[in-house]
Amino acid sequence: MAISDIGKNAQEVLRRRYLAKNEQGECVESVEQLFERVAWAVAEAETKFDPKADVDQVAQGFLQLMTSLRFLPNSPTLMNAGRPLGQLSACFVLPVGDSMEEIFDAIKNAALIHKSGGGTGFSFSRLRPSGATVRSTGGVASGPVSFMRVFNMATEAVKQGGTRRGANMGILRVDHPDIEQFIHCKQDNADITNFNLSVGVTEAFMRAVEQDTQYDLIDPKTKTPVGKKNARELFDQIVQSAWHNGEPGIIFLDRMNAGNAVPSLGEIESTNPCGEQPLLPFESCNLGSINLTKMIKKTKARYEIDYDALAATVHEAVRFLDNVIEVNCYPLPIIQQVTRQTRKIGLGLMGFADMLTRLGVAYNSDEGVALAEKLMAFVQAEGHKASQLLARERGPFPLFDQSTYKDGPPLRNATVTTIAPTGTISMIAGCSSGIEPVFAYAYTRNVMDNTQMPEVNPVLVDILKERGLYSEALMRRLAQEGTLAHMAEIPPDIRRVFVAAHDVSPLYHVRMQAAFQCHTDNAVSKTVNFAHDATQEDVAEVYRLAYREGCKGVTIYRDGSRSGQVLNMGKPDQADEKPAEVLPRPRPVITQGFTERVKIGCGNLYVTVNYDENGICEVFTSTGKAGGCPSQSEATARLCSVALRSGMPVKEIYDQLKGIRCPSTIRQQGMGCTSCPDAIAKVLMKVNKFIQQGQMPMPSQMDGTVSAPASRGMNFCPECGAKLAHEGGCVVCRSCGFSKCG
Repeated sequence: MAISDIGKNAQEVLRRRYLAKNEQGECVESVEQLFERVAWAVAEAETKFDPKADVDQVAQGFLQLMTSLRFLPNSPTLMNAGRPLGQLSACFVLPVGDSMEEIFDAIKNAALIHKSGGGTGFSFSRLRPSGATVRSTGGVASGPVSFMRVFNMATEAVKQGGTRRGANMGILRVDHPDIEQFIHCKQDNADITNFNLSVGVTEAFMRAVEQDTQYDLIDPKTKTPVGKKNARELFDQIVQSAWHNGEPGIIFLDRMNAGNAVPSLGEIESTNPCGEQPLLPFESCNLGSINLTKMIKKTKARYEIDYDALAATVHEAVRFLDNVIEVNCYPLPIIQQVTRQTRKIGLGLMGFADMLTRLGVAYNSDEGVALAEKLMAFVQAEGHKASQLLARERGPFPLFDQSTYKDGPPLRNATVTTIAPTGTISMIAGCSSGIEPVFAYAYTRNVMDNTQMPEVNPVLVDILKERGLYSEALMRRLAQEGTLAHMAEIPPDIRRVFVAAHDVSPLYHVRMQAAFQCHTDNAVSKTVNFAHDATQEDVAEVYRLAYREGCKGVTIYRDGSRSGQVLNMGKPDQADEKPAEVLPRPRPVITQGFTERVKIGCGNLYVTVNYDENGICEVFTSTGKAGGCPSQSEATARLCSVALRSGMPVKEIYDQLKGIRCPSTIRQQGMGCTSCPDAIAKVLMKVNKFIQQGQMPMPSQMDGTVSAPASRGMNFCPECGAKLAHEGGCVVCRSCGFSKCG
């Protein structure tokens, strides 16, 4: 099997994140074996419909489909097919009922899903508002936002088998009494970090916004009005918060439900973490994407879309995804039951921006938008044809007779198409992500010997070489700037076509999303990028435009809007770059501090607290000759140091450690502290108080001090240090494959 099309960077991504490993973390399969494992595991479904099926022949077809990079399934399928876990779906929606039992059942089920590599969506709209009476206890409800924090903590505690990070979507209806608290709950970027948030907006609310009138707030338990709000004022709050840091987005709930193929099963309340997959409670969906760079052919004069190849690939991919439903090992029996009733799949696209550049079409043009609509209409039509053919062969989805399709040709799948963010699978395929514009046409990648090499978009490389313009110096400059827009030495016709994400106006971002949405069963995951100096009215206009254009939701990100947090990496002029996850800043070169001796039950504990201009940055402990618990106190100190350099307030650490009691200390009277953690807490607060009162000298005030290096923050990859892209509700490292939603 030839995998020559899979580049070195893609193979490294596969090695790090997809290849099977033993207990020592060593790869125990090759890239070739990974694709063979997936192909044969998915092909095994054929015997469920035809005991005499030629599984080998089908598997060979699936193998060629993937290794040619024409199509790739979502990451859980690549990771888990043919392996003991066997969980192949990317996304799930779980219900959250209004009782303690139902809430914690949802948390438990989410943990199982996250552990298996899936993401979860929740609507918290059923929960009674904060302050409401709880009859069973006589107390008051804490409200949806407080429980979201519990879900967030549970997600933080679960590592998805070391391969994928927990991701959630949290949705609250716009008519829930706690909607204002929900809108502002992520104003602090360090809060509820494992969630993307969206307000579930209704048609009635949007009409009230347009008319500047009030709308009703509805008690989720009684379904009766309990108050009113001015719709435009609340809309402005949503806009302000999104302008501030990109949260929350908007989901148009009534449009989601207009596309609900089986309304008898219930109402669609939520989506997966990136918003493109509306699902009923306990439904799951498996996704896969066609690589459009493989769907073009070169004629004598130019490149063209190869619609014959595209149609064939659509049919193969639909069969592949329907097979996945059969061989999938679902994390809960009820998920298997509900999923197989509707058999939803989500076939999408990647490499769209690269396709446009090959065709010589600008992303931010009317021609580009028109081509997007034509292309997706073709994929939608062929996808439904493929599902109809499967229905003849295997039967329609079980609830077809209850569906909105019941008067037409039988379908195997209640939904067929979805436009999802493609993150790491587009890196494996060597193409641009989903339908997003290219984030940057060149970036610097760190290689093993700590040297840096520019990675350049292959289509751009070909064009520049054809025109005799390619040079390493030019590529290094492009890697610094990320866009060709201001590079005068590159001809205007090339600059016109090779537009990066921030060269595209918000208007064209929305128009492109709408063009795909009008021919997509599910929804479209896309980020509308704004320049840093965009106004709140600019954001408001995009939300209104998305509503008018028929989008099912919209997510925006204003460049640099998360850079005001405590931590940031890079030079000062990099403050407006894209977000990543919060990480500890490196230890400063020089710090100032002091050591205090504290009596504990087993002797003396020496606590050293150091600080710099940014506050307390590290804690050390050592024990006296009498012994004590050196390993545990050192562990506590290390965790405190990481938390402090990650921006956690000293008061929060103090509150967690103070008063912890140790038996050896309790047995002795007159001890100033109740344990080693309690001692650390007290010294931390003392130093913090002195700093706040200006009683401690700063390192920069001392002779010979070296300034602390810039810190790693939300703008750079935590694993390789490369700049991150913000795409489809996720942050993605195009260098090493790291990705994180929420």
